[in-house]
Amino acid sequence: MIDRRAALIAGFSFASFGVLSRGAAAQMSNQDRADLSRIEAYLNGVRSLKARFLQTAPNGEVSEGIALMQRPGKMRFQYDPPSPFLLIANYGILFFQDAQLGQTTNIPLSRTPLGILLGDHTSLSGDVAVTKFVRLPGQLQVSLVRSASPGEGTLTLIFADNPLTLRQWIVLDQQGKQTRVTFTNMEVGANVDAKLFDYRNQSSGPAGGG
Repeated sequence: MIDRRAALIAGFSFASFGVLSRGAAAQMSNQDRADLSRIEAYLNGVRSLKARFLQTAPNGEVSEGIALMQRPGKMRFQYDPPSPFLLIANYGILFFQDAQLGQTTNIPLSRTPLGILLGDHTSLSGDVAVTKFVRLPGQLQVSLVRSASPGEGTLTLIFADNPLTLRQWIVLDQQGKQTRVTFTNMEVGANVDAKLFDYRNQSSGPAGGG
């Protein structure tokens, strides 16, 4: 259980990943920059959402549940039973609960990939640096680090194109192991009960709208 808990937390935390290319932006084409502008506009247009998620941890453990988001700064990952886990981002921290062990963990939101995605405004320049951009048929992938601390880790966002929709994110740890989160049945603009993001009154019950 401890190993599984650590693997789940790793999927939301940045860890050292060596030296990342700082010249990636200079190698981008005009089309790349146009697509990055589209991605930035899309992310800033998503003020709330509800989706199903499937998370594959570095150890191969698969978990499912409901993801809720409300910007700025709020997200909830409600894991399906029998999983005892609950993740809530709010008040500048990521709160992790393991109901089975009766343990909680608090991580500063600024040290997680959610910190990039949950700001009131998302910019893919300045405080955030693009280290890699890949265009595939019907898919766009962008890898991001914090400009001031690129050694903390990398977050890759994977989008379906036409229409542009976030489908996955991938976080890499210091051994190059990856945690992948895949989203389905996404409802952008979903009406979400703000109480679901208050970890001070956390509950392992079902998540839903308000």
